[in-house]
Amino acid sequence: MTPVPLTGGCHCGAVRYEARGEPFEASLCHCADCRRVSGAPALAWFTVRTADFAYVKGAPASYASSDRARREFCANCGAQLTFVQHDLAGRQVDVTTASLDDPERVPPAEHIFTRSRLAWMSTLETLPTRAGDVAA
Repeated sequence: MTPVPLTGGCHCGAVRYEARGEPFEASLCHCADCRRVSGAPALAWFTVRTADFAYVKGAPASYASSDRARREFCANCGAQLTFVQHDLAGRQVDVTTASLDDPERVPPAEHIFTRSRLAWMSTLETLPTRAGDVAA
């Protein structure tokens, strides 16, 4: 039986992807680069083999975010989609977990680049909570 593919895309729906195969290296990244491109205190990723990943609608924009990697994102809404290290290109691609239609399917299994973690991340469990729907 073939596993159900992971599907996802950008916020506006212009770019959609499908990931088949078993995800690996599911992580929550605390590096400054991921924080800056996402505007979030950390960014969840999972990795799949390049052969198991395909864009099925639209095409992302791309830029070299460092001398060792490029990031792909929607040129229309700006949603971060993938990270590809040049030395691993053709072998694996990191995909933003929260861009999945069902992010619960690939929960992070580790924290990475924790030396860069924001100090207040350790106090989040103590904050008051408000339940509500997603902001538009």
